Amino acid sequence: MKIILFLLGLLPLSLWAQNLRNNPTSNHGNKFEQLGTILPDANTYRTASGAPGHQYWQQRADYDIQATLDEKNLVLYGKERITYTNNSPDALAYLWLQLDENQHDPENEANHFNESQLGRRITGRDLERLDVHAEMAGHGVKIKSVTDASGKKLPYTVNQTMMRVDLPKALAPGKKISFSVEWSYRIPDRMRIGGRGGYEKFDDGNIVFTITQWFPRLCVYSDYQGWNHKQFTGRGEFSLPFGDYRVRMTVPEDHVIVGTGECVNYAQVLTKAQQDRWKQAQTATEPVEVVTLAEAVAREKKPASGTKTWEYRAQNVRDFAWGSSRKFVWDAMPVTIEGKKIMAMSAYPKEAYGLYRKYSTKVVAHTLRVYSKFTIPYPYPVAISVEASNGMEYPMICFNYGRTNADGTYSEQTKYGMIGVIIHEVGHNFFPMIVNSDERNWSWMDEGLNTFVQFLAEQEFDYNYPSRRGPAHKITDYMRLPVDQLEPIMTNSENIVQFGPNAYSKPATALNILRETVMGRELFDFAFKTYSTRWAFKHPSPADFFRTMEDASGVDLDWFWRGWFYDIEPVDISLDSVLVLRATPGKLQASTSGNRNPRPRRNNDDDDFVHISQYRNKESGMSFLVDVDTTLRDFYFYYTKAQREEDAEDAQLNPVNPFGGLDTLTAEEFTQGGHVNKYVYELHFSNKGGLVMPIILKWEYEDGTSEIERISAYIWRKDEKEVVKTFLKHKPVKAIVLDPWRETADIDESNHRWPREGENVQPSRLQLYKARAAGRNASQGSPNPMQKRQSPQ
Repeated sequence: MKIILFLLGLLPLSLWAQNLRNNPTSNHGNKFEQLGTILPDANTYRTASGAPGHQYWQQRADYDIQATLDEKNLVLYGKERITYTNNSPDALAYLWLQLDENQHDPENEANHFNESQLGRRITGRDLERLDVHAEMAGHGVKIKSVTDASGKKLPYTVNQTMMRVDLPKALAPGKKISFSVEWSYRIPDRMRIGGRGGYEKFDDGNIVFTITQWFPRLCVYSDYQGWNHKQFTGRGEFSLPFGDYRVRMTVPEDHVIVGTGECVNYAQVLTKAQQDRWKQAQTATEPVEVVTLAEAVAREKKPASGTKTWEYRAQNVRDFAWGSSRKFVWDAMPVTIEGKKIMAMSAYPKEAYGLYRKYSTKVVAHTLRVYSKFTIPYPYPVAISVEASNGMEYPMICFNYGRTNADGTYSEQTKYGMIGVIIHEVGHNFFPMIVNSDERNWSWMDEGLNTFVQFLAEQEFDYNYPSRRGPAHKITDYMRLPVDQLEPIMTNSENIVQFGPNAYSKPATALNILRETVMGRELFDFAFKTYSTRWAFKHPSPADFFRTMEDASGVDLDWFWRGWFYDIEPVDISLDSVLVLRATPGKLQASTSGNRNPRPRRNNDDDDFVHISQYRNKESGMSFLVDVDTTLRDFYFYYTKAQREEDAEDAQLNPVNPFGGLDTLTAEEFTQGGHVNKYVYELHFSNKGGLVMPIILKWEYEDGTSEIERISAYIWRKDEKEVVKTFLKHKPVKAIVLDPWRETADIDESNHRWPREGENVQPSRLQLYKARAAGRNASQGSPNPMQKRQSPQ
């Protein structure tokens, strides 16, 4: 799959599209073909069903970390002991670690390889950003030492955001190694130079620290990729192994810390009153302020000078992050997921109190309930939302936004934006913190899937929730962009131009269409839950998702993956014309409304052409049965080309009734047969956009009633450009609407309605005939050449 996607970056779009098509010069045999070699071969690690194989393996990394936060100098010091378990069948001569804070190293190529241009108005800040070395001076990870368990130095090499540690002896399969790394870095001002973590300094001089991607972390070594040491450029996020964490953080004594996992020394870091409130929160039905607003305001006014050490522990997580500040208000309440109590919590500065105190923790609880329903029961003991004027996720903790104005008011946009980002970032606990996909390569596997379930959670939050992503019609502006601004969903994270629509909106929309339009909720929900269960705490690939969704539902979705994930064609299905007929015992008169373009007749007859099989058969001296047994010869054996042409010309000059040989119904027979008020509608559709989708019709009848009719996307399998479908109705139709619920992401709705504005349509008469008796001569309607000539040889 990596090879296929690499080619995408090299080939023109037309060649890339042909690479995905089985029959590129035809009107069929392309979009419904199986993905075949586009997907990697199944093996003992990953099965063709999409499940982990019986020999599936993954690595493990356990951490024991000590960190010290120097608030005055804005520096973080750390020392960690890593225990790495090699569960692979391979001997490893070296280990790769990630140094994400080298993103801010001024020498990092990622700070220089993006294009830039001046705007119409240039500010002083714009000029400062151009001086990368001055802007990021002093940043980056400083490695003090790398040593083995005995304290002996291990050689290492730093390559931008990656560090290779060379082992004195290859780590054999099934073996472990422990080693230590000591490091430090200058904490970045993320409000100024960006980044996922760092600090935000408020006007009163107090700081909120968001400490993320802060320690050297093992890269993933997998069965399908080996070491995933693709550089961190700030866009593609993370790929990390699971493990257990023990983390001790020494911070100013008036700071409150929230982090991944559970704090195991509240007795040493909380006051007696705060411990009592924490105990009260365990059984509360409303959020309880463990650290109150009054306490936070008091700490802001008089910072303390000493330090405290908080200790957190977390099991089976892929990362660890934490927030620290004297500004934090902290509230908590329990939520029960399948009989298990989870503490939903929030931490926030007073600037966010008016929104977070009312909404945040309850939204955390709501998110856990909805996601657990559609994926797996939330397995961790806590989930925390931290207001930090951004949006970023880590196991059990996420950083969000949502502050009121100085007077405590806020806009509707701020409210729903805050709720949406909390749902989204808490939801990331499931994708990719538990279903641990490779974000560095496939952003859509966590952002897209998570945005889809976010949509479900938003819709369960409020019937009128203004979801921005998920409904099909909200993606159409993106899908109608010029092709040079589009790329397939199956594009590497670093190479996406329209990142938000491509990694978030389009995959979320695609999944919503699968659920609502293609598969149906029951089949989709079962398959989606199966994928989540199969790959919880494992490393799935795109093929594992595609295969599981088909395997668990029994629905062939290769056409859907082709169109939505591997291509950029939009949906644009047009209702071109409608042939309307009313059944009568009279004659057949056909009329059409709309711009109908009849299909060209096929012309496959060429008596003079000898194809290669004929030629080789004759050259080989093959004996043909009609030559061996001449009793098999009949009139048509001797029917000459001249006679064929003569008969064909006569047929054009004297056309016959296509219903020849059938007797018309009398008026009495017509009525007795129940044929009164039967209307026939022949609908002609064209696929102008290229992306095949189901055809969904709303029939609006003259009596004021209506009905929805759905036709599978498979209607396009034999002609991907034009199809005709005929319907029988028992009352006259006033109007036909294509895609009435706007559920297919069709980019042009102007060709969705019949009749067109101002068009007056009168039905033609459809003459009915008596059914032909069984065994009656099929050609009775007109004389065939044998009857006409009556001269068999």
